[in-house]
Amino acid sequence: MRARPQRPYIVGLTGGIGSGKSAAADHFESLGASVVDTDRIAHELTAPGGAAIGAIRSAFGAAMIASDGSLDRGAMRTLAFERPEARRQLESILHPMIGDESARRCSAAQGAYVILAVPLLIESGTYHERCDRICVVDCPEALQVTRVRARSALAEDQIRAIMAAQASRSQRLAAADDVIDNSGDLSALRAQVEHLHAAYVEAARTHATSCAPGGLAES
Repeated sequence: MRARPQRPYIVGLTGGIGSGKSAAADHFESLGASVVDTDRIAHELTAPGGAAIGAIRSAFGAAMIASDGSLDRGAMRTLAFERPEARRQLESILHPMIGDESARRCSAAQGAYVILAVPLLIESGTYHERCDRICVVDCPEALQVTRVRARSALAEDQIRAIMAAQASRSQRLAAADDVIDNSGDLSALRAQVEHLHAAYVEAARTHATSCAPGGLAES
């Protein structure tokens, strides 16, 4: 028999574009959870001087690098939609780096539990397997489009193309342990987050006890 290695309790948080996943993550963080957001990590990796910039420049040329040295997201988005193989090549550069860094941040987290925010959580077995529980932020697809158009310059066909590349609403809901209905206002979302936070804190306490020396063990 050997004791389980102690690790944080991890809740995978996901939702389609425009669902409100970031707003939910922000509120979980304000309540004391540690948030590890793969989108944030991706932005850090592709910022000026980011660890992925050299490989991106080598793979796609200087045209994909903005004047400040960051990834030109607009140019890359256009290229990725025109050439699916370019999207896959970019993912082959970024995904391993994001996976390694998110794992490191989860291990180092000091909060009551970890919210691992991953847009493509349902599609990725690697991230799914790290999580003790899956929470999906959900809203009608028409509302997703409305929200994204209000905050960005993306046209509706571009937004729907992004949505089509993600898991469907029904697939996310089928994989969910918990669902946050974000078809209402921010106060309604926050109330649901607060309810789940209390449950996750208790689950994390139980998890910590079972993983601690002298707790439950596995053979």
